[in-house]
Amino acid sequence: MTISSKSIDVGVLGATGTVGQQLIALLDGHPWFNLTWLAASHRSERRRYADATKWRLPTSRPEQVADMIVNACAPPGAPKLIFSGLDASVAGDVEATFAEAGHTIISNANNHRMEADVPLLVPEINRNHLELLTQQTTQRGWSGRIVTNPNCSTIILTMALAPLLSLGLRAVNVTTLQAISGAGYPGLASLDIVGNVIPFISGEEEKIESETKKVFGSLKDGSVEPHGVAISAHTARVPVINGHTMMISVGLNCPASIDDLLGNFREFSGPPKVTTLPTAPKNPVIYLDQPDRPQPRLDVDRDRGMTVTVGRLRPCPLLDFKFVALGHNTIRGAAGAAVLNAELMCADGLF
Repeated sequence: MTISSKSIDVGVLGATGTVGQQLIALLDGHPWFNLTWLAASHRSERRRYADATKWRLPTSRPEQVADMIVNACAPPGAPKLIFSGLDASVAGDVEATFAEAGHTIISNANNHRMEADVPLLVPEINRNHLELLTQQTTQRGWSGRIVTNPNCSTIILTMALAPLLSLGLRAVNVTTLQAISGAGYPGLASLDIVGNVIPFISGEEEKIESETKKVFGSLKDGSVEPHGVAISAHTARVPVINGHTMMISVGLNCPASIDDLLGNFREFSGPPKVTTLPTAPKNPVIYLDQPDRPQPRLDVDRDRGMTVTVGRLRPCPLLDFKFVALGHNTIRGAAGAAVLNAELMCADGLF
């Protein structure tokens, strides 16, 4: 199949949730993917999507999905390519069932991310990790497969750090200021978050510290050897709607100047095949010179939410350098990442 010569039917698991709605919005009018199937929890089964869902995005609900009937989260009748926006509490078994039945699952959930034969994919960074998919067939006997994108914070962090890998990334200390949309809907009670900072997000620090090493890891003998960078993460929830901001300090193995880092940020790009994908931004990392940027209100929607914005690069008295990074947590950090992963697989002839 020539890319874009024929659309591929796709479905969405967890279609009524926050990530599911964002997936539907991104798939609306997509040049390669045709959304034909929706599924959600028992509460929504057999109902019209418009009746089962309270649309939460600022963009209008696509007209094509209003009358679609919500299916059960089971393989019969589902297309071969499925995007999963399921909550981790149910995603593991459901996604495995679909993979066993011959479906390709592009998952946003954390259940399978750290499994040895499952790619934890960021196309600009570790495209070659898709080679792990052959093991899902040979070792598990699946006729389908699962590909995951990292945690929303991990994606933003790895994109901000990727330009520095060539300088020998040795140590990272990161503090995240995470938007309330990352908690899903209804999320946090207003009396908990308005005018407040909550310095704990369950499991988030561990995900950042382990997933980043896998994303940056080397593929050797059919498995990923984690990168040796030491990572310490602090996570907090803040009263911002969309956009995770990160305060990052890095230690490098190679001597480098601020000009070296600025050059790396400004020149960073994914592989040529990745930069031409429909959802890929032309410049996945953008550096801003203004001393008070990036800011969620001003920068989070850059390039349809797919760009990570960096700024405030300066020396660090404890490590080597420190800077600020920002990314859209439900687009680049979730639904947009999943769509981009599927586009890469399509471009690589995996469908």
